[in-house]
Amino acid sequence: MEKLTFYALSAPEKLDRIGAYLSERLSRDVARHRYGYVCIAMEALDQLLMACHCQSINLFVESFLKMVRKLLEADKPNLQILGTNSFVKFANIEEDTASYHRSYDFFVSRFSEMCHSNYEDPDIRTKIRMAGIKGLQGVVRKTINDELQANIWDPQHMDKIVPSLLFNLQSGEGTESRSPSPLQASEKERESPAELTERCFRELLGRAAYGNIKNAVTPVLMHLDNHSLWEGKTFAVRCFKIIMYSIQSQHSHLVIQQLLGHVDANSKSSATVRAGIVEVLLEAAGIAASGSVGPTVLEVFNTLLRHLRLSVDYELTGSYNCTNIGTKIIKEHEERQLQEAVIRTIGSFANTLPTYQRSEVMLFIMGKIPIPGMHPMLPSTGSGTDLILIDRHDNLPKFSSISIISDISVLKLKVDKCSRQDNLFMKKHAQHLYRHVYLCSKEQSSVQPHFEKLYSLLALISMELANEEVVVDLIRVALALQDLALSSEETLPVYSRCAVHALSSAYLNLISQLTTVPAFCQHVHEVIEMRQKESPYLLPEDVFIENPKIPKTLEKLEGELLFQQAKITEVLGGSGYNTERLATPYVPQFTDEDRLSKRKSIGETISLQVEVESRNSPEKEEVNENMKIYNPYNQGRRKLNCRSRQNPTVPPPLHIHN
Repeated sequence: MEKLTFYALSAPEKLDRIGAYLSERLSRDVARHRYGYVCIAMEALDQLLMACHCQSINLFVESFLKMVRKLLEADKPNLQILGTNSFVKFANIEEDTASYHRSYDFFVSRFSEMCHSNYEDPDIRTKIRMAGIKGLQGVVRKTINDELQANIWDPQHMDKIVPSLLFNLQSGEGTESRSPSPLQASEKERESPAELTERCFRELLGRAAYGNIKNAVTPVLMHLDNHSLWEGKTFAVRCFKIIMYSIQSQHSHLVIQQLLGHVDANSKSSATVRAGIVEVLLEAAGIAASGSVGPTVLEVFNTLLRHLRLSVDYELTGSYNCTNIGTKIIKEHEERQLQEAVIRTIGSFANTLPTYQRSEVMLFIMGKIPIPGMHPMLPSTGSGTDLILIDRHDNLPKFSSISIISDISVLKLKVDKCSRQDNLFMKKHAQHLYRHVYLCSKEQSSVQPHFEKLYSLLALISMELANEEVVVDLIRVALALQDLALSSEETLPVYSRCAVHALSSAYLNLISQLTTVPAFCQHVHEVIEMRQKESPYLLPEDVFIENPKIPKTLEKLEGELLFQQAKITEVLGGSGYNTERLATPYVPQFTDEDRLSKRKSIGETISLQVEVESRNSPEKEEVNENMKIYNPYNQGRRKLNCRSRQNPTVPPPLHIHN
């Protein structure tokens, strides 16, 4: 072998004849089952290949690959493994000259077949599969950086490579992927097909450039579809954990966009399938770096909210038409699980956004969710999503349950001065928030978690977005909730009335201590004390428990059991608050924008053209061309061709002058 190597290095022009001779000998020995000589010839080819990197090596490589192919086509596992090992050695060589005509299509197909081996002997089957994985890894390494080779990222190759890897990865589904890389695995673990596959899959994804991410991820989605692997979620989540940890961080949003597109493609699939895809989205968002959703932030929320509404529609109708199987009956609990998954995912995405984007996203979400009362299934989702968006100082866990806290200093709340941007946001959109709180409280179907979310929302607004004007309005809303629970015109059940009273008392207890006005705190404390003695069912400690202690009927409440608007106005007015505004009872304000029943896209949200011809007004032809409305999405002003209704109970839109 030393003499042969010296001869080949001295006369490199002879390499092609040496390769042809060894190839001929090896072919003959394979046909005659002289496997010892086959191994000798293959070893000679390997050593010559490793030693010679001259320009004449291309022809020698052709002979070498011809013999590797011969071994891989053999029906003997040992020959297949021998050929694979030689190919892997060749794949690790950096050739001095490029090849313009070499093809690796056969090797992709053959190694993929070996990855799916069903050989009877389990030990041999494992060896063949591992050889196939190593072979695919070798093909990727050999072709990935060679622009003259066939593009390994083409779908025709990825559709074979990726499913083969996932097939072997699934065999080790019981072993949880530990985090970015399995380097800490023991030697024995690294030799399993699943561990070897994971390393190969990570290497493949780590080499993917911007334009190749889609071709690498699409076969993953198809594999999970074809083998019904979304429903279990465990394997699907594991796959996308590997993907998100392995690709370059700046490409994360491409994976998220593909998952969003896949949710759309499965809009008629079962709720468990849709929920599985959404759960994967949730995991992907948690792994992705801040802001990784890229430039299409609102598109992400738009897609998720659309599927939330779609799921609610399915649940309400009980069925939907499916092209292939006709009418599909809905399982209500599965749709509910999907809705919860969508809401959690929206929150996870929102958590990755920088602070300056959160208020805009919050407004967008509120615009997409119907006004409570118009849609019976959605009142709690808006407030639940807003809480991820508002909480900037991790105060939310301290308001997870509703209770009367005598001294809020024990909560160790973090409060910063309200920023200019937040002041502007609240000035323009605070009424939208207050209206959601008020109308959600009116929902007869509301249960304890709904009220807890509303309490958290009010508390966070007080902590994060409150200036003096906002504080006044929040107190007005809390008093309006008390009036709501007292109103004989509302058909609220006893539990809801008690719950609204309890919500109002807990929040007034909090806001009074935040304002640090002693007389205000004293009044609130006196009412709470009186309720503890005579009507504990008006406080959260008796209402928001597993078995609420509420009466069968609610007697008329008056006097010292109620928070007095006049008293609060008087004490706060003495501390410089706006007494005129405090003395005015809160009434939900509706705008023309709220009356729009359909919003199909963000484009419609940006440029709303309100039709005035349908209104029964004798002045409908008089259009004020100078009325303008501020639009937060394009940071500009657009004309809104409308005329407000002359309705004393519904205030017209605010005029914002140039």
